[in-house]
Amino acid sequence: MAVEVKTKETNEIETEQLATGCEAIAEAIRLADVDVMAAYPIRPYDGVMQAAAKLIANGKMDVEYIVADGEHSQFEIVKHACAVGARVFVGSSGVGWFYAFEAIAVTAGLRLPVVAICGNRALDDPGAFGTEHNDSLAVRDLGWLLPWAETAQEALDLALMAWRVAEDKRVSLPIAIGLDGAFLTHSQHIVKIPTQAAVDKFLPKFDLGDRLLHPDNPITIAPQVDQDWLMEIRRQNDNAMRQALTVISEAHADFKKIFGRGGESPFLDEYMTDDAEVVVIGQGTLSLPMKVAIRRLRKERGLKIGLVRLKWFRPFPTEEVVKSLRRFKAVGVIDRDYSFGSPYYGGVLYNEIRSALYSQEKRPVIVGFIAGLGGREIEQPMATEIFEKTMAAGKGDLAAGDTCHWIGVRE
Repeated sequence: MAVEVKTKETNEIETEQLATGCEAIAEAIRLADVDVMAAYPIRPYDGVMQAAAKLIANGKMDVEYIVADGEHSQFEIVKHACAVGARVFVGSSGVGWFYAFEAIAVTAGLRLPVVAICGNRALDDPGAFGTEHNDSLAVRDLGWLLPWAETAQEALDLALMAWRVAEDKRVSLPIAIGLDGAFLTHSQHIVKIPTQAAVDKFLPKFDLGDRLLHPDNPITIAPQVDQDWLMEIRRQNDNAMRQALTVISEAHADFKKIFGRGGESPFLDEYMTDDAEVVVIGQGTLSLPMKVAIRRLRKERGLKIGLVRLKWFRPFPTEEVVKSLRRFKAVGVIDRDYSFGSPYYGGVLYNEIRSALYSQEKRPVIVGFIAGLGGREIEQPMATEIFEKTMAAGKGDLAAGDTCHWIGVRE
């Protein structure tokens, strides 16, 4: 049952309803007035397809909904639709994401502001439907912007910001929002659905400008440049990614002004860090069990511990991460991914955090943890172990630092 509420911050009417992360994304597609949506079913992303189809069938959304013959085709569809000026949406998960990889790589190279979600799931083989982040992270070096949502509300909010950031002419790069499979894609939350009028204030109409592919605007798309111009084009993409930090900050400030949500920082969410000596950092829904552990361990043992959640992995908010983490004695980095053969055999986020802090004269000990792969729960004993190992490293236990621990693994 939907309930209308009026927020103090905006004085706008919002509809409050129970929705999964996938259903929240479908509402964002409707509110953003997406022109073309391509789809192909694969769990756990396919909940967006079902929710969007229901909105169309009930006459609540008007979008060109194209069911493709595979993941590669669906990404090709939105890539070309975007090139001719359509606002687009697409999504996938796991190995389906990989099947589309050629189109995914080309989309970033063409500087097309496609908005997608990746319903994060483990890669086959062996088969598993549970959460891992390696599917999204496979595009980390290609020019895709990568935020991660914690709740269904944040999924909706990030999606609305994604079209604004991606379509900004200073950026014009694709965005893939990470939604943890099952934990977020299929779990219900109370979500505030904003009015169309409020979204229209925040999200301008899509305009590719002089990059629009049209007979009246003869331009070359995807030319063969070889060594003559390739480096210059790559550097343009690098500059766009650098500009994205500013654009995200601007979008966050405007979103917070209109809707009253988003927290203090567009890039980080901190929990009980004011007096903390030791913190953990991670992405997505893993922050939920860690918050429970923090409250319990503070109450039972008086531990000064906290959490820092990373909202955007690309562009990596180096300045904000350094400013936050250098205050602490030790930082435990929780990866819901793996990077076999990497330095210290840590996960992807672990080595990103180490790199960001490397040049700092004062820096915490960094401890890596790989946990919750394949959708495994991070249970309270595991969370306690993570904090204990991180605290030990902060007290000088060299065996606990500069290494990576696999948590909750059977011997």
